[in-house]
Amino acid sequence: MRISGGAARGIQLVVPKGDAVRPATDGMRQAAFSSLGALVVGARFLDLFAGSGAYGLEALSRGAAGGVFVEKNAKAAACLRQNLAAVCKSIGRDEDGITVFQADALTVPTDGVPDLVFIDPPYEIIPEVAPILFARLAEALGAKPDALVVFELPGELDLAPPGWTQLKRLGKGVRQPTVAFFRASPASP
Repeated sequence: MRISGGAARGIQLVVPKGDAVRPATDGMRQAAFSSLGALVVGARFLDLFAGSGAYGLEALSRGAAGGVFVEKNAKAAACLRQNLAAVCKSIGRDEDGITVFQADALTVPTDGVPDLVFIDPPYEIIPEVAPILFARLAEALGAKPDALVVFELPGELDLAPPGWTQLKRLGKGVRQPTVAFFRASPASP
């Protein structure tokens, strides 16, 4: 697994042995970031269920200003820190403005409002955690109505969180990864 674009393109990412994480595929990340395009440059991100950090690290490689990674698993968080150091070295920046929390993603940090939120949870817990995450994000992102949530989920699952609009979905097929882009729906007058 490698960074697919930007200044750190080609940097190999370390993932923990075993089934601690299900890394986002290079192709799915490349498709998601092609859709995001220039929105990444200068953006602050929040990467929930970060695992190896692939989504947030891809954002850094493509010009994001910084952000927060949240990963509960100690082995995955250690790999993420190693990957962060490698990407920062490759792009010639320090880790200022980038934080790694080893914590439960349901305890979304709200210090600083992100422009982009990446969510890539274990697929089997999505029905349980998605409503909680979207409710918390609706609060946290209130100051940035243009913030985007990029949610990876299996093709057979649909999300329709109240108060959110799905702008697009990339990927297709049952048991195949897809990425859905959400934005908070405008409040009714």
